[in-house]
Amino acid sequence: MNGFANTLRAEWTKFRTVRGWVLATVAAAGLIVALGVMPGMEGTCGRHGPGSGCELPLGPGGEEVTDSFTFLHQALAGDGSITVRVTGMTGILPGGGPNGRDDRGDPNSGNGTGDPGSPSGRGGADGPRHGVAPWAKAGLIVRADTGQGSTYAAVMMTGAHGARMQYDYTHDLAGGPDAATADHPRWLRLSRAGDTVTGSESADGVRWVTIGTARLPGLPATAQVGLFVTSPQYTEAVHAGLASGAMGGPSQATGTFDHLSTGDGWTGTAWQPDVIGAAGDPGGAGDPGDGPTSGAEGFERDGDTLRLRGSGDIAPAVAGAAGLGVSISQTLVGTFVGLIVAVVVGCVFVTAEYRRGLLRTTFLASPGRGRVLAAKAAVVSGAMFVTGLAAAAAVVTLGQRVLRGNGVYVHPVPMLTELRVVAGTAALLALAAILALGLGTLLRRGVTAITAAVVLVVLPYLLAVTILPVDAARWLLRVTPAAGFALQQSAPEYPQVANLYTPADGYFPLAPWAGLAVLAGWAVVALAVAAVALRWRDA
Repeated sequence: MNGFANTLRAEWTKFRTVRGWVLATVAAAGLIVALGVMPGMEGTCGRHGPGSGCELPLGPGGEEVTDSFTFLHQALAGDGSITVRVTGMTGILPGGGPNGRDDRGDPNSGNGTGDPGSPSGRGGADGPRHGVAPWAKAGLIVRADTGQGSTYAAVMMTGAHGARMQYDYTHDLAGGPDAATADHPRWLRLSRAGDTVTGSESADGVRWVTIGTARLPGLPATAQVGLFVTSPQYTEAVHAGLASGAMGGPSQATGTFDHLSTGDGWTGTAWQPDVIGAAGDPGGAGDPGDGPTSGAEGFERDGDTLRLRGSGDIAPAVAGAAGLGVSISQTLVGTFVGLIVAVVVGCVFVTAEYRRGLLRTTFLASPGRGRVLAAKAAVVSGAMFVTGLAAAAAVVTLGQRVLRGNGVYVHPVPMLTELRVVAGTAALLALAAILALGLGTLLRRGVTAITAAVVLVVLPYLLAVTILPVDAARWLLRVTPAAGFALQQSAPEYPQVANLYTPADGYFPLAPWAGLAVLAGWAVVALAVAAVALRWRDA
């Protein structure tokens, strides 16, 4: 133990007495902070007077949500059920074409993907086109009230995901995969017993299959119940040459229903059409130029047939191309520059001794070669961890203020998530430095080792956020050391929310701890192979 402590002290003395290594470490922190707090991204929150503050409603669990849809409802008291037959869904999607723009430049307009009132914000030169968004929804819903963020449970048909039951924004249960058409309509039913709601589906209205059951503790005795239709932001990835981006805009859906009935003790008043979520609000009901602006405009009745037209979504709010604003991960855009410095320092911490022939002297002073390598790893990773910790703490704190000052909406996260992102950034730099140290030991030449380290750690990340299609980018960020960037992820992905979920928007394919495991695995393997090579070859 004393032998390792002495070796560690000796390696730390080397590190702190070489001015270039110390300055490089300080520079790494400075670059991360500078790129994180410098003015850049601009938004519209608070830039258009009172009421433009980009505030999102909160769901029952305190999470930010999108809550906008067309609602045909009545107040119903007590336990009972409501049943309807869905005979079809039609819709309008934003246009495509080569002139569709990347709308992520302003993440803070009404639907998070550009100006929904401009033609290009609706998807490009070709104009709107017929089609149903995959997560467009038409069905039955029971809510505590008509206020945004109310507790709810809904059973629905979707554009491309069959029948579903969803409740309280974050919960999604799959039913049958079939779509509802005029030739093959689908029946839906919601049943309430106290604070428990059950969603069911049927092909003929006789034989019913339960999709799921939800318990809603905040559901009052008298609830708002009825039909709803909504259709979320529709976004597509765009690749032009070496550039990638997103284009799209608000979509709209029309659901056709008949055989609407309530039973089992529920009695209500007249049906009332309404739109939940004012058009143009951050959680609003789509394009204020195209979507319904009142319940009457979104509702038609022809005998027993009912048609509802709606835009928006009932779901957790997300950052990115199909959402609003950014996550705190995007304050750490300068991490890749600090990472380059970290791998350079990790490499030269050993290659400098090879170049000057000093490694033999080091081994004479401390004969245990593995112990020397372990001490070097501890010193360089410790220095980079402290550097990353200080830089990330400053950026996450100050970067959010800069973005909000520029009118950019930044999704708030719990304190524990902020701490994990800060500590994760520090671990990313530390493990990358260990990996670079191992490569430097194996390759011996500084330029060769630095190039290899940058290609392994930094280049995959840069390709993923700038050039590669989403699927290729996500694959690369699963298998390379750049998987460690997942430690900076602060916003969860929701399968039931249509979004591109790109690395550029702070979404990574692995969970934070899985990304840590991949990067740590690369670092451990590199260091272990380096230790074996160091033992069996001349210094």
